[in-house]
Amino acid sequence: MNRCYKILARLSLAACAALVAPVFIIPASALAQGIQRSAPKDVVLAQMRVTAPPQITLDGKPDRLSPGSRIRDLNNMLLLSGGIAGKTLPVVYRRDAAGLVHEVWILTAEEYSKLGGVNANGSEGVRLFQEVLSLIFGARR
Repeated sequence: MNRCYKILARLSLAACAALVAPVFIIPASALAQGIQRSAPKDVVLAQMRVTAPPQITLDGKPDRLSPGSRIRDLNNMLLLSGGIAGKTLPVVYRRDAAGLVHEVWILTAEEYSKLGGVNANGSEGVRLFQEVLSLIFGARR
């Protein structure tokens, strides 16, 4: 009688191990893929300064962050607006339906200078701006 229980215990332990093993293998392969940051559409280039969250200035003009706004750093990690208070940062941003700044991507000084030279007037300027954004965000991994 005791032998049956030992065999059943071993079989159930082996079955559980077989079911749990993929859980430890899948995350390792997912981490190997890396983060790919896509170029945002309909964004505007500016210098942002967080004065007193949610109050900000964009190119020296007062503005406001929306509730639930997302500020992403160079590694695509979320930043809190209080953590960058008082700093002037080069960014591209997107507004929400209410006209408040909702999504912000922080750029390096080099990326900002590349984008600053593009004239965004007309369809050719918009196309060039999107091409440069694709190059910048495609290079980040």
